[in-house]
Amino acid sequence: MENGRDQETLHSINNNISQVQLNSFRQNITKNPRGLCNWAGKISCSIYKVPQSLVCINHNAYYPQIVSIGPYHKGKPNLDIIQEHKWKFLGSLLSRTRNHGLELEDYFRVVKSLETRIRESYSEHIELGTDELVEIMVLDGCFVVELFRIIGGLIAGESSDPIFVVPWVFPCLARDLIRLENQIPFFVLEALFDLSNPPRKEQEQSPSLALLALRFFNYMVQRNDEVIEQHHSLKAKHLLDLLSHSFIAPRQPQMESIISSNVKDHSLAQSIPCLSKLRRSGIKFNARNSVESFLDIRFNRGVLEIPTITMDDFMCSFLLNCVAYEQCHKHCSKHMTTYATFMDFLIDTPRDVGFLCDSNIIENYFGTDEELASFFNKMGKEVAFDIELCYIGLPRLFGDVNDYYRSSRRVAWASFKYTYFNTTWSFISALAAAFLLVLTVLQTYFTMYAYFRPPN
Repeated sequence: MENGRDQETLHSINNNISQVQLNSFRQNITKNPRGLCNWAGKISCSIYKVPQSLVCINHNAYYPQIVSIGPYHKGKPNLDIIQEHKWKFLGSLLSRTRNHGLELEDYFRVVKSLETRIRESYSEHIELGTDELVEIMVLDGCFVVELFRIIGGLIAGESSDPIFVVPWVFPCLARDLIRLENQIPFFVLEALFDLSNPPRKEQEQSPSLALLALRFFNYMVQRNDEVIEQHHSLKAKHLLDLLSHSFIAPRQPQMESIISSNVKDHSLAQSIPCLSKLRRSGIKFNARNSVESFLDIRFNRGVLEIPTITMDDFMCSFLLNCVAYEQCHKHCSKHMTTYATFMDFLIDTPRDVGFLCDSNIIENYFGTDEELASFFNKMGKEVAFDIELCYIGLPRLFGDVNDYYRSSRRVAWASFKYTYFNTTWSFISALAAAFLLVLTVLQTYFTMYAYFRPPN
């Protein structure tokens, strides 16, 4: 009897399900994902939308402020300020290269041949037709290439151009060019650069696009010309990838996926104590000078040597976008994530930032010590960190620091010195306390002596 009622109920439910609903479900089942595409995890894909977990922490760091490059932020009203400059730069390029037999059609033809590679460079489906996508790549790509040529001194720019005259525009533009969501593939830039290069004599050598780009960003992150020159042939996915790789020493492998047995003997930890605790354990902090990169951190005989880094709006935006890129792209090194995590471990309070500034390890143009401490602490949040994927040297450094810190005898003596001899006043206080202690002991001694051996 119950089976009969169940069948009647099931039949009634089936009658209530509309055919439209079923067809809608079937269509959704057969659809390909349009958010994250099938190629999002491939090595060819390198331009991503920043995860919402990171956006919620540092919203302004990932979205362009004055210029859109690529399809993700195209057409946003707040980015129209540079849009007319793009057409102006393109017109200047065409008028110059037309003398060499190049027309607009040639640039469209070259970019159109790269369409499949371009689409596969973006993690999310691009809702644009071929013509519109090619137009974006040509317009934005030629703007970037011409900008690098002007800054590099290869061509003359207009002396009245607001990009170079109004003080706030250029720094903001430079920051927008290294935002992860605001990228176009580097091979598109190279194709446009190579096509628009004028023919030269055999003895003449034109600087590479990578070199021009690094010279451009060197106005924001100042490094020696020798450091820039050695990256002239650097291969990259996009401008953010190019700049981040230029901080990786050529001798340094991309990542340490397999840690050698002698490093494992250090009993590696996933973290190290904060700066204040390390100082109390006797570890000293020195600024390293004349190094190629702020990533080259070393620990030797109780001294942690950290290269000087200038923290300003550009560097903060650069680090955040590098970390976002490394979190999204599985086929790249994790250098910046490692550095960000290291600094997050090290800095716990504004006082830690103040000490690093006094030690010339940090040059703070970002804000107050409290603001910079908050920045480093936020940068380490919602970040996947695996010490076995760090660059060479850091796993050993973490192990050495922890071994030194856990040495009980050394820590006890260092803590005593830090407490009582760290400053002049603490030393005077300790000396006065010791003197009073000696006087008290002597007084007690003579009192007891007089009691047990009274004078005759």
